[in-house]
Amino acid sequence: MPNLLGKRFACEVCGTQVLCTKAGTGSVACCDKEMKLQNPKPLPSSD
Repeated sequence: MPNLLGKRFACEVCGTQVLCTKAGTGSVACCDKEMKLQNPKPLPSSD
């Protein structure tokens, strides 16, 4: 999976988070495992 600009990745082992600042090929790894892409957090409602 290519790294996409502005996407966040998280390590399931130690909890480290990474923000991708430059798009490219390859993968992001931590603790000898590939990091998982984080889903965006929902914005609070303005009601």
